[in-house]
Amino acid sequence: MLQHLSKYINDSRDDLVALTQDLVRFPTINPPGDAYRPCVEYIAKRMKRSGFHCEFFTAVDYPGHTDTYPRINVVCRREGKRPGKTVHFNSHIDVVPPGFGWTFDPFGAAVHDGKIIGRGTCDMKGGLATSIIAAEAYIWCFPDFSGAIEISGTVDEESGGFGGVAYLAEKGMFSKPRVDHVIIPEPLNKDRICLGHRGVWWAEIETHGHIAHGSMPFLGDCAVRHMGAVMERFEQDLFPALAQKQTEMPVVPEGARKSTMNINGIQGGQTDGFTGLPSPNVPDSCKMTIDRRYLLEENVEDVRNEVVSILDQLKLSRPKFDYSLRELWSVEPTMTDRDAPVVRAVADAIRDEFGKEPDYVISPGTYDQKHIARIGHLHDCIAYGPGVIDLAHQPDEWIGIEDMVQSAKVMANAVHVLLSHKL
Repeated sequence: MLQHLSKYINDSRDDLVALTQDLVRFPTINPPGDAYRPCVEYIAKRMKRSGFHCEFFTAVDYPGHTDTYPRINVVCRREGKRPGKTVHFNSHIDVVPPGFGWTFDPFGAAVHDGKIIGRGTCDMKGGLATSIIAAEAYIWCFPDFSGAIEISGTVDEESGGFGGVAYLAEKGMFSKPRVDHVIIPEPLNKDRICLGHRGVWWAEIETHGHIAHGSMPFLGDCAVRHMGAVMERFEQDLFPALAQKQTEMPVVPEGARKSTMNINGIQGGQTDGFTGLPSPNVPDSCKMTIDRRYLLEENVEDVRNEVVSILDQLKLSRPKFDYSLRELWSVEPTMTDRDAPVVRAVADAIRDEFGKEPDYVISPGTYDQKHIARIGHLHDCIAYGPGVIDLAHQPDEWIGIEDMVQSAKVMANAVHVLLSHKL
């Protein structure tokens, strides 16, 4: 029967391409959240053709939701003939703005040289389309299956996933007994299994000063100079210390196996958005946003204290130095066990399809697995999908058609293993 499964997917190649193109042509740009409603309605219409029951869930009180830009998600479920486990494929529908540098229409979904080119092809509408074809193939070849299959299209992953997977997880949509196994078709390569991600701690540091006339700076206290002292200490002390921290997590790329911190932005003094010359003021405030990525071997309190200790030392040693710290958000590292059922099922399917052992990796950045683990307390979850992660958010983003076909076979095979209780 698995040969029939493979044949069905091979015969569905044109359908897979057309489905991916249709999804990419919805310009679901986030922010602000364009075209969410027509995209999820299209997914529901498609899934109903295969006997799925589809529901819409709108995160009304969540960041970004307005009547113009509703945070609307779709969850589609197909029940089997008998009770059993549930396999859920979750994909986000939002994409980042196209930016500059494209040689193809970002939302044209052109087919060229065996690839589909467009914003969201790789991250991750190609993965969504692949999971739909895999689910339809399995249902066609095994109409008497036990358990259930779910497909979801969720929003706002690119901005944290709070109006999407986090909202659904809070409603119990990613917890037992409803769901047992979750596969997120993020573009981590067709022969790799992503077990989880590093932790993240975002914070805003503000240094305080005293406003005065710019021609008499000695009467004021420059908050930007205070922030310069913070930068100097980060360069001298914090960044070298982070570079020494290593993890046993198989994070890719290699550089992300260390602790990292990115200075996401600095703003002080004269604000943007004015015309003409700036006013001559000594800035009394300067703000820095930091993006700290940490390892399974670390904990968030130590991560926070590394920054706070530098700021407190400056407060003791630097005249008039004062600061405030605002924590923006935090997510702990997560790593699914290699012996978890969904990992073993996908690993077996990769061996069957490619004749090689899968690579097990960890993502350098977070994705929606964080909400499934933290809120849903469901840890039988991985990311697996076609596409090359390096292409995400790039101009001329693309996904290989053959990669999607092969990944669909892996997904369908894994569903068969999980719902047939073969582990």
